[in-house]
Amino acid sequence: MLSIENISVRFPSFSVENVSLVVEKHDYLALLGVSGAGKTVLLEVLAGLVRPSQGRILLSGNDITHQSIQHRKIGLVYQDLSLFPHLTVAKNIGYSLRNRSNTAADIRKRVEELATQTGVSHLLNRYPDTLSGGEAQRVALARTLAADPDILLLDEPLSNLDVKLKSDLRKLLRNIHTSGKTVIHVTHDFMEAATLANKVAVIQDGTLVQHGTPEEVFRHPQTEFVARFSGVKNLFQCHENHPLNSENLYEAIIENGAKITFLAQDIPGKGYVMIPQQDIIVSENKITSSAINSFQGVIREITLIGAGVEIVVDAGAEFVVSVSKQSQESMQLIPGKKVWLSFKASAVRYVDA
Repeated sequence: MLSIENISVRFPSFSVENVSLVVEKHDYLALLGVSGAGKTVLLEVLAGLVRPSQGRILLSGNDITHQSIQHRKIGLVYQDLSLFPHLTVAKNIGYSLRNRSNTAADIRKRVEELATQTGVSHLLNRYPDTLSGGEAQRVALARTLAADPDILLLDEPLSNLDVKLKSDLRKLLRNIHTSGKTVIHVTHDFMEAATLANKVAVIQDGTLVQHGTPEEVFRHPQTEFVARFSGVKNLFQCHENHPLNSENLYEAIIENGAKITFLAQDIPGKGYVMIPQQDIIVSENKITSSAINSFQGVIREITLIGAGVEIVVDAGAEFVVSVSKQSQESMQLIPGKKVWLSFKASAVRYVDA
């Protein structure tokens, strides 16, 4: 288990402040944030490249805060990979094994095992400048795994790769994780986090603002930043809100005076209402159901998204709705058509400002 306790790192123009986080053995943690949020700095602290200003790091109960990088069982793969240009792929992978009392046969065997695991067996005699981006990333992973780290740190491993290479590398990262490795993966892409990680931590301006499972973070964001960063498209600022007669029901007044009814356990303050686009029902006529929120609007845009479509409906405020291609065709949903939108009060999330 990795325990990060009140870690702060201070530079003249930027700081990471009071980050506390527990990473269990065999977790795959995605560390999310925009560029410059402090994600890579935190990785460098964990790897031993940057000394924290305060706090401590425990690995399996041992304090490694001031331990040298050579003695930590933590491996870091940088975004720029940093392969040795004068060494072949085989020698790059086996570099960390050379000074560990391994025989040449032992090194060769381990290099071949790692090359097979990462899919670079056919590249062992090549040099880094002849590799594609995806090939170089696999070699960098194999070289880091050769040191047998307890924790693997990845800095934007899928950036600058095309769709096919990203898909292949995601599969490899899943396999590395399921083989028993604990992984901390820095990214700015919430879909990367959602498809790979079982834990997510969001960093904003050097501060940890939310962490939990992908379901907890992406479906229940606690701040406007996390909501927008998670790709939430129906996020409306409340100009005011009022309690309704029914217990725990409130009415939020958003842009253009539109009113949205939602559930809340406590009296909400200033904030935002959020409606997941998959929780909104589209119909040609107003329907009678338990969905208390109902709006008529006009379709403005339709965009093909994967196997379905994304529809923008102007109903006083602009709502984004996801529907299947079959539903779009059966209801003849096209720009300019009037439709009804409905969603339950329980589908609405309230996010404090």
